Amino acid sequence: MILPKILLTKTMVNEHALTVSLEEFGLSKYEAQAYVALISKGTISASELAYYSDIPRTKVYPTLLKLENKKLVIISKSKPIMCTAIAPEDAFDSIIHEQINKVNAMNTLVSKLKKASEECRKSRGSEEKRYYQLSANNVLGQLQTMIEGSKSSLQISVDQWGSGLLSECKDQLLSVIRRNLDVKIIIPTSLIGSEVCRRIPDGIKIRASDIVQNYFIFDETEILMVSNENGKGVNFSATEILGSNQSKLFSNIWRGAIKTECFADMTKSDAQEIYKIIRIVNENGLNHILNSAFVSKNLDTELIKLLENNGINLNSKSLDDVIEMMDIAMQIMCSGHVNFDANTKNITVESKLNSGHSLPWVSILDGYLQKKGYKTRMVFQNNPSKGEKTHIKISKN
Repeated sequence: MILPKILLTKTMVNEHALTVSLEEFGLSKYEAQAYVALISKGTISASELAYYSDIPRTKVYPTLLKLENKKLVIISKSKPIMCTAIAPEDAFDSIIHEQINKVNAMNTLVSKLKKASEECRKSRGSEEKRYYQLSANNVLGQLQTMIEGSKSSLQISVDQWGSGLLSECKDQLLSVIRRNLDVKIIIPTSLIGSEVCRRIPDGIKIRASDIVQNYFIFDETEILMVSNENGKGVNFSATEILGSNQSKLFSNIWRGAIKTECFADMTKSDAQEIYKIIRIVNENGLNHILNSAFVSKNLDTELIKLLENNGINLNSKSLDDVIEMMDIAMQIMCSGHVNFDANTKNITVESKLNSGHSLPWVSILDGYLQKKGYKTRMVFQNNPSKGEKTHIKISKN
């Protein structure tokens, strides 16, 4: 069932985005709604909180108690009960340190397990698995042979040096494509939009990640690793367990990597600029908005300032250029699109994913339009089966 259109203020859109982001950080829906309402309104009564956060009255007090236990709010002992949000920089500091402590504890545990495993092998003995060391002169020939001999899949991770080695295997890659093998390649983000991507044959899936090294997985069983320092290689043959584990690691990196298809016809500088915007929004967007909520009522322009502080000046670009950039970012991040109808002066931002995935890009667009002297009016739609859509009607002030 398609939900009716709801006319939202910019503040409501921003608060929805904050709520969704806090849910991803582990808060329940009511907890996130309550915290966002409190940082927006200051100290208010419990009944006022129910009104501003759209939480049922019967759920307000249990929600406040949970937030108090998490050290995110302060509740007065007087009547009526008054509640105040703890500042984000204080509220989330303990959570950040908790995660750091967990990582340190996990590293210690892994070290102990590794030591126990080594001692176990020494006491019981272990099954020998063969591997072959390859000189730098023999790596390319072995790689080409193994690509040709693949039967089902190729999973490849190469850095800038390794991409040169891969470019010498174009004929072999074309051969496996004709046999309809599943071929995936991960490259460094620094190569997005570069000539390296254009030299890889069509039909091969390419993504970019900051986590890369030179290795080739053949049919999830055999592995060839190559050093970018001396060009030497190691071939692990018929190692089902190692191959399976390395394949799972590749798949995890692949899921979080940046899709590169949208950059195919762009210059490297333009492609890198869009990637930089995506990285800034992903890494710093939520924290910047939470901190800015105390000093600014216009969170849309705050995102523009965040980009400017990181060397991205959208104000120097035309509306068509910015819409094209946001369209590419939406395609990559949430299978979405941004369209502009010049006749109706209506911008449509839509995402196939729900839960506010499109809202940061709506905020950037709205902030840009304000900087350019446009007056905006937004209508937000959310359909559980089709995704979310925002209409931005623009007019000159």
